[in-house]
Amino acid sequence: MASDPNLGFLTKRDTEVKLPRPTRVKNKTPATIQITAEQILREARERQEPEIRPPKQKITDVHELADYRLRKRKEFEDLIRRARWNTGAWVKYAAWEESQGDFARARSVWERVLEVDYRNPTLWLKYAELEMRHRFVNHARNVWDRAVALLPRVDQLWYKYIHMEEMLGDVAGARQIFERWMDWHPDTQGWLSYIKFELRYNEVDRARAIYERFVADHPRPSSFIKYAKFEAKRGEISRARAIYERAVDLLSDDEEAEQLFVAFAEFEEWCKETERARCIYRFSLDHVPKGRAEELYRKYVAFEKQYGDRKGIEDAIVSKRRFQYEEEVRKNPLNYDCWFDYIRLEESVGNKDMVREVYERAIANVPPAEEKRYWQRYIYLWINYALYEELDAQDMDRTREVYRECLKLIPHKKFSFAKIWLMAAQFEIRQMNLKGARKILGNAIGMAPKDKIFKKYIEIELQLGNITRCRTLYQKYLEWAPANCYAWCKYAELERSLSETERARSLFELAIAQPALDMPELLWKAYIDFEISEGEYERTRQLYERLLDRTKHLKVWISYAKFEASAGGDDEETDDEVLEKNDINNEERQRKRIERSRGVFERAFDYFRTSAPELKEERAMLLEDWLNTESSFGSLGDVSLVQKKLPRKVKKRRPISSEDGTPAGFEEYIDYIFADEVAMAPNLKIMEAAYKWKRQKLGADDD
Repeated sequence: MASDPNLGFLTKRDTEVKLPRPTRVKNKTPATIQITAEQILREARERQEPEIRPPKQKITDVHELADYRLRKRKEFEDLIRRARWNTGAWVKYAAWEESQGDFARARSVWERVLEVDYRNPTLWLKYAELEMRHRFVNHARNVWDRAVALLPRVDQLWYKYIHMEEMLGDVAGARQIFERWMDWHPDTQGWLSYIKFELRYNEVDRARAIYERFVADHPRPSSFIKYAKFEAKRGEISRARAIYERAVDLLSDDEEAEQLFVAFAEFEEWCKETERARCIYRFSLDHVPKGRAEELYRKYVAFEKQYGDRKGIEDAIVSKRRFQYEEEVRKNPLNYDCWFDYIRLEESVGNKDMVREVYERAIANVPPAEEKRYWQRYIYLWINYALYEELDAQDMDRTREVYRECLKLIPHKKFSFAKIWLMAAQFEIRQMNLKGARKILGNAIGMAPKDKIFKKYIEIELQLGNITRCRTLYQKYLEWAPANCYAWCKYAELERSLSETERARSLFELAIAQPALDMPELLWKAYIDFEISEGEYERTRQLYERLLDRTKHLKVWISYAKFEASAGGDDEETDDEVLEKNDINNEERQRKRIERSRGVFERAFDYFRTSAPELKEERAMLLEDWLNTESSFGSLGDVSLVQKKLPRKVKKRRPISSEDGTPAGFEEYIDYIFADEVAMAPNLKIMEAAYKWKRQKLGADDD
């Protein structure tokens, strides 16, 4: 084949990569004996060939030793020349020279590697250990001096250097090294090591002086606590107390102040100074933030349980609960239930300043959204605050100010709370400030009118006997809510109580003339009862007729018929004593009542039979009331007149459908068949006979 010019003298066939042909698996069924991974690894290890090791070389004379050393050094030099930054190779080279006893060459290797990487503390440690191992003390000191000078922040170098001097018995030299180290201001452990070193040789005054330098270099609660414990351990109680007091003066606002106060209180408790310890606990609880005082509260409660009386224990428990509430309100300031519990706790303690402080902090957490559902719980904080100031604190000026600020805060254009307005007004009434109460209620009606406010304001003025103000308020009430039947009825009731019959009637007329009413049945009933109570039966009949022009509800018909059954006739205004003497007139009067009542029932029955034939259940209920009314008339009533009109109840079935329109089965219902319907539909007799035959057949099958 011709060669490709792009491939030189090679052909494409020569440059093709030939992959092995995949082996076809003829039998893919699983083997009877499965091989585990453990078995495969074990077989691989068994079949592994033994490692080929070079033969051991025996050196017999000096020349062979020299050749061996030359060859080995050449290997090491080649290795470090190729990989200069490989400190492991350098360390191996130096260790080999050490094993050959050539310490000068070993030092030379260590010096060369330190030129490569002098920041590696491990190299310095190994170099110094070489000198120490072979008791080259001055060489080791030289290495340590250079190491700590170049790497003064590596504590391990200082520790090793000091340990070597101490092992050699050179205490002064070790102290000098410690002083050099302290000039670099090490961490806490370095200072404590220096102190332990001095204490090992009973140099207490030196240790005390070092502690003074230590707390000056590390002014932390833990440092002062260690210093005070050092003095207390040696019986220096006054010195230890002075150290704690100095620490409290310096670090009372530190983040770790809780640890300091606990240690100070435990020290006083150890000295049997329980009153001092109690004062320390109380001082610390007032100064340490609540979020960092958990351990402090726990210790204080345990202390009071051990040494305190009942009052002290209660105070400790209150302090602990106060801390818990502080934690909860810090996590969620809008958790008003937690604020209520916190306030209840402070009220049980009885400290007015603390109670007011918690109330002020609670009401400062205004709900973020101007929606009433977010404010319904929050507003009770203001209510409880006002009640506390009035009832417990007896501070009326602050109570008035609380109500005033609360009413300013509520967004009355979006929603309001009638309870706040009414409570503020009632407070002013209790303070004999009627003018202030009227001003508050007037502002409420102007800014956020509500049913409760109108009702309470009218009730107050009515109790005071200001009828003119009551009428004005009712007018404002009806202007704001003309569809409120309750307001119309109460206004008319007021006028009637004042014997202003015409004014009351006019109000009822205005009310029923309104285009929309929330409870018209209540209003019509009140108007009808009013006319009945006034003895105006003819006006009452006219009202019923006007009501029937608007609605033909079953209850209206029944009420109208019962009214006629109990009301007087045309001679209703005649003298009752004369009528009682004349039995004939009484019977005639009763007959007229029955006729009027029966006439209303017949009109209602005709209406349901002709105009609303689908309302069979209402027609049946009407006949039941008619029958009861006829029965109540006694011998003058005609029960048979109604009985022949009573329907017959028939149980029927009708199909029902599900939401998607598919048939879902059948349901049973009660249907009413009236006598006039049977007369109009002769086929019903055939159906009745069929039903009778079917019932007989079912009874025979059951037998």
